[in-house]
Amino acid sequence: MLEIAQLPVYRERHLTLLTDLYQLTMMYGQFCANRHEERVVFDVFYRINPCGNGYVVAAGLEQVAWYLYHLKFTEGDLAYLRSLKMFSEEFLEYLRDFSFHGDVHAIPEGTIVFPNEPLLRVEGPILEVQLIESAVLSFVNHQSLIATKARRIVEAARTNPKHPGSPVIEMGLRRAQNVDASVFGARAAYIGGCVGTSNLMAGESYQIPVSGTQGHSWIQSFPSELDAFVAYSQAFPEETVLLVDTYDVLRSGVPNAIRVGQQMKEAGLSLKGIRIDSGDLAYLSKRARRMLDAAGLKDVKIIASSDLDEYIIRDLITQGAEIDAWGVGTHLITSSECPALGCVYKLVAQEVDHAWEPRIKVSENPNKVTNPGRKKVLRLFVDDQAVADLIALTHEEFDASEPLELFDPIHTYKRKVIENYRIEELLVPIFVAGKLVYELPEVQQIRARVDEQVEQFAPEIRRPRKPHEYHVDLSQELWDLKQELLHQWRSH
Repeated sequence: MLEIAQLPVYRERHLTLLTDLYQLTMMYGQFCANRHEERVVFDVFYRINPCGNGYVVAAGLEQVAWYLYHLKFTEGDLAYLRSLKMFSEEFLEYLRDFSFHGDVHAIPEGTIVFPNEPLLRVEGPILEVQLIESAVLSFVNHQSLIATKARRIVEAARTNPKHPGSPVIEMGLRRAQNVDASVFGARAAYIGGCVGTSNLMAGESYQIPVSGTQGHSWIQSFPSELDAFVAYSQAFPEETVLLVDTYDVLRSGVPNAIRVGQQMKEAGLSLKGIRIDSGDLAYLSKRARRMLDAAGLKDVKIIASSDLDEYIIRDLITQGAEIDAWGVGTHLITSSECPALGCVYKLVAQEVDHAWEPRIKVSENPNKVTNPGRKKVLRLFVDDQAVADLIALTHEEFDASEPLELFDPIHTYKRKVIENYRIEELLVPIFVAGKLVYELPEVQQIRARVDEQVEQFAPEIRRPRKPHEYHVDLSQELWDLKQELLHQWRSH
């Protein structure tokens, strides 16, 4: 954790008051009622996959771990809270020695997850567990959303038969909502499968490969486009990529790039690529490819940018665009089509007389009725392919040598029996009694995990539009408990 704290994106940061006021008012109310040390359990989960996707890429756990590890109230925090004139001095003195003493179980970053599954299970004194809600949701919501959007874009780029595996570079720094959104968004995009970023702070913090050439202002600042290209090739002879759409792609940009490319070739160097940032990318890339090939520059790559997303990329590929790599900015870093994931943080159990009692939130909307109790998430595999996830109570045990009947928790008549299956428990301990017990992986390891995870699911589930619904079921015991609590509520 010390190493994490020294990353530029974390260095000298303090986020204890990154929370909503009502967290403090609830904490103060519990303190006044002398209930602040009662132990509770909260689940973090989301209800609907974003962007019409079939799954979500879990991300943001590193930021959660850093936050909990450094959680404390400074004198400045206490002075501000005192200035609100809402809290007693006794309460503020209690906060002076505050730190996180709870337990956290979480699904590791890079795991493929689905609606209603606890991504984190947080246990501890209610005053502590209440405080962290807003920050934890912020971290998990944002990075999981961007990692998922990045995966959709990367999967689209990989459908190109002419250029299989064509890479995607994240270029959204200037369009991100703020600094944190840009850096952690770049991290999440890399987790999702992007090969690099234009963001130097993200590159420094996470050793993500960085990429960038020149902007239109560079070209405009020279007497001519050709002068600008020559100067750039001289400055970066080993990595020359030229932006060809400042004036006219086909009449000026590509011909000038060809002249520079041929000069470099004669000098024993090579022009690495050209970038097109406007216009009809399918038409322009095909014409540019023919021009480059005719000039003997068949190895020069064509990079496209200009407000790309997964839909435009797929359309361009369908239209035969000759594009070797993609620079994606605004639509990725903001997840503009679906700008919120919607994770929630719900109380599911409370300790009473040294025993856990389940808690449930009831709603007229069936999708908003919570699953009560301390739970775990089990992934079930048949022939090494994930076939369903099962949410069960933590004490439940399952014998993989015995057949298991699964059923839809809403439409219970929909059932199936699986045999010869393998069980993987997804939630792992992160904090125990406030101590970090989990070794945070490098972002490169998380990225590799995503590739491994995706291959565990059928192509129908990974389909970008109208994917097949992956089944997330409840154990019989959990389902029975939920119905019992609903019956008790209705009978009051």
